[in-house]
Amino acid sequence: MAGFLRSRRERMAPIGNGRRRRTPGRRREEIAEAAGVSVDYYTRLEQARGPHPSVSVLNGIARALDLDADERAHLFRLAGAAVPEEPASTSVRPGVRLLLDRLRDDIAVVISDLGDVLAATPRAEVVFGDVVGRNLLRRFFLGQESWVPAEDVEELARAHVADLRATVARRPAAQSLVDELMASPLFTRLWAEHDVAVRRSARKRLRHPVAGLLEFDCEVLVAPEHDQRLVIHVAPEGSVTARRLALLVSSGEAAGRLPQPWTPVPVSQSSA
Repeated sequence: MAGFLRSRRERMAPIGNGRRRRTPGRRREEIAEAAGVSVDYYTRLEQARGPHPSVSVLNGIARALDLDADERAHLFRLAGAAVPEEPASTSVRPGVRLLLDRLRDDIAVVISDLGDVLAATPRAEVVFGDVVGRNLLRRFFLGQESWVPAEDVEELARAHVADLRATVARRPAAQSLVDELMASPLFTRLWAEHDVAVRRSARKRLRHPVAGLLEFDCEVLVAPEHDQRLVIHVAPEGSVTARRLALLVSSGEAAGRLPQPWTPVPVSQSSA
């Protein structure tokens, strides 16, 4: 830890009028003041002879050294302390937003690792309705209605549960969502099986209340922090789903989006 602290301090730009120094970076006095600790205390940490730092001290030093999330986590591990948990996503990360903006003509949504829909393309809102701000896991396990065909419920439920267990391993605070979902007998049964797997690309089937049965190839792009996923729904070119989506989208976009309750549009009898 002493070596890490020294290396981070020495890479920082000096404070002041730019006068030349014999050593690079900032002075220990400057870091100690910014961290809210004594100079002697911080000096002993850099010399590997200091006391075991508390969580509050580590947070202060991380701020003073302007550590990013990965460096901060590394500092906590070096100190033998539990890495503080990052808060759940509430807004779309800039890089993910850029990708979403370039997919305006596609059916794409951004979902947090806790199942919260953070953003959607206009095309996705036409197809799925007002999903932004809703939690897909609560809707799936605790909702009264589902677009998932009955024969697909078990497989999709297993995927949801295994993914949530992987999230809980990274984010212990997600246990509160698990406790809430225990009101579902299906969730409770599958949670007891202890399967763990992060959701990746898959085939998805939905029984749309207007267009009937839709089949998508879903591509899942996971942010480096693993807290957000960009999910793109693709209908194979020339498929029945592609034709139904074309009709659904043309009708919905003419009205801005599908009204609530949905107004049915003509589809073939096989979609029933």
